[in-house]
Order: sequence, then structure tokens, then C-alpha cells
Amino acid sequence: MLRNISDVMTSPAITVEPDASLREAAEIMRGSDVGDVMVAEDDRLVGVLTDRDIVLRCVAEGTDPDTATVRSVCSSDVATVPAQSSLRDAVDVMRADALRRLPVVEGERVVGVVTMGDLAVAIDPGSALADVSAAPPNH
Repeated sequence: MLRNISDVMTSPAITVEPDASLREAAEIMRGSDVGDVMVAEDDRLVGVLTDRDIVLRCVAEGTDPDTATVRSVCSSDVATVPAQSSLRDAVDVMRADALRRLPVVEGERVVGVVTMGDLAVAIDPGSALADVSAAPPNH
């Protein structure tokens, strides 16, 4: 029986330093098969960077991903959920803020990430979203 977020989150979270280049962040995403990384400074969560952020806030603007930093395009006003929170708490936060992924924290330290897909697999394993989320990544 799943009781809280720590039961379904992906841990550890894939992190990147705020001063890393966007190319470095993209390489980390590719190597980890993820579409987002948590931006952390001294283990403290300072933002979230998605592949979409890189495309829309850097590439589409004509900015060089080798010189642009993660800090320059990441979202810094980030909703989080403590690892001890219930699945319902995470669903409520994600719904209220229209989020697909939610950093899991202990204090200010990021310890994992929970996604819509993680919650679908845990709450409604027969759903289409759960099936898609449980499938291996396509490269």
C-alpha cells in the first residue's frame, strides 16, 4: 500500500548547478533519459529546468546554449512537496499549479521528483497515462 510521495517519487533527483550551460543541462537530460532537471545550489533547490525551457527560452530566441546559463532560463518560483506528503497532497499541488512534475524536498534540499505519470501508475494503474508512463523511453 502506497502511503506517501516517497513511495512513488524518483530518487535521487537529477540536478544541475545554476551556472552550468544549457548545453551541459541538455546533455545531462539526454544521458539520464529525463525531460527536466532540478536546479540545485549546495543541495538547495533553486529552480527547475525543462527541455521545453531550453527550446522556448533559449533556442527559439536565438541564444547560444553554450553560453546561456541554466539560471537564465529556469523557473525559479517552484512549487514543492515534502517527501512525507500524501499522494493526494501532490495531486492537489499539481492540479492547482498546472504542473506535470513536482520536486520533492526535505527542508530546502531536493530529494526526488514526482510526475503526473508516477501518480497515474500509483493511483490508476489501468489508465492510458499510467501505460504510457510505465513504457520504456523512446530514443
